[in-house]
Amino acid sequence: MLTPNLTVSEQGTLCFGGADMTALAKKHGTPLYVMDENMIRENCRGYQRVIAEEYGGNGLICYASKALSCKELYRIVHSEQLGADVISGGELYTALQAGMPAEKIVFHGNSKSDEELEMAMKAGVGRIVADHLPELERLNRIAGSLGKTPAVMLRIKPGIDAHTHDFVKTGCIDSKFGFALETGEALEAVKAAAAYPNLRLVGLHCHIGSQIFDTEPFAEAGRVMVRFMAQIRTELGLTLPELNLGGGPGIRYTEDDDPPAFGSIVRAILAAVKAVCAELDFPNPFVLFEPGRSIVGGAGLTLYTVMAKKTIPNVRTYVLVDGGMCDNPRYALYHSRYEALIANKAAAERSERVTIGGKCCESGDLIGEDMPLQPAEPGDTLAVLATGAYNYSMASNYNRNPRAEIVMVRDGEARTVVRRESYEDIARNDI
Repeated sequence: MLTPNLTVSEQGTLCFGGADMTALAKKHGTPLYVMDENMIRENCRGYQRVIAEEYGGNGLICYASKALSCKELYRIVHSEQLGADVISGGELYTALQAGMPAEKIVFHGNSKSDEELEMAMKAGVGRIVADHLPELERLNRIAGSLGKTPAVMLRIKPGIDAHTHDFVKTGCIDSKFGFALETGEALEAVKAAAAYPNLRLVGLHCHIGSQIFDTEPFAEAGRVMVRFMAQIRTELGLTLPELNLGGGPGIRYTEDDDPPAFGSIVRAILAAVKAVCAELDFPNPFVLFEPGRSIVGGAGLTLYTVMAKKTIPNVRTYVLVDGGMCDNPRYALYHSRYEALIANKAAAERSERVTIGGKCCESGDLIGEDMPLQPAEPGDTLAVLATGAYNYSMASNYNRNPRAEIVMVRDGEARTVVRRESYEDIARNDI
């Protein structure tokens, strides 16, 4: 099985986190997102252990909200001593409503509104990551009007090729995010931020991309950033105390994927940071990491009901389900690959090759093509694995489909943490 929390019962049905997925689909309906709380907690603790063992605990793991944002998830990661990375007023509001301490929140975004910046400052978020010079000017103005002096970090493009999909590369010079090192723009941004009277520049941030399996790009980003911090000290007499190295470690979506052992990427980064700090006689910075997918991705799956099976002779066989790109747009966006199986036939061989099609009025509304699957029939429960990240968070009401329910399982027991939307919910704001 793709992850250790997936098992097959004596009756041949799929179990996840100790709960029977066929029974869960019957009780809660489909489409249905299912999350394994124990796996989420184990992943949080794994990151915490690495920071403690390799860096004396001199850091903070901030869960990347964009992977999956809901109140119960913030409660879980907060109880595991993590902070949170948020990128919008909505994510910030949800985190605060769930009880996440504002001082453990990092507020990101390349196009924050004045209202969002004011909201963050009034709440007292721990760090605001600035993305461009006009934002620094607005931050200073808003902070002055509120009588605040927020802690600010600058997002830097370290020029690292992350060997990932072009849509999720963020550390190269041609990116909408951050200040470029190669052009001197980053150093000018440091000078500007340090000069503003209402801002307190505390550090630098970088993020090189997502779903990355190689450790070396991460380690090189750490080296580049520390060298830049040393350059700032030499040229400006300013020693920045914090370094945020973002997230991006990949997970196993298919049997062919081979991500590095859990925590090895963070270990490689910390080793690189410590080595360059020693080489340059620079004090080890307080480090922040922002994993999202690697905490929740494998801890989730999505259940659907098979509505029909359509075979086009000498072309392909479609298995059509009651969801699609409205609850998982990643195949339409990135051609992301998944593993799927029939939950009520989990013990059977996946002997057919099919295309899983959704219910939306788009030819591109697919969850995958040429996927191995047990012989499917209408009424079967289909499980798509490793959907805990960037599925619910990217879901939409396209074709006025209600967003699906999320249930959290723990030791075989399930509870609803996000209710299924109704048609009334969809039309609520219509006038």
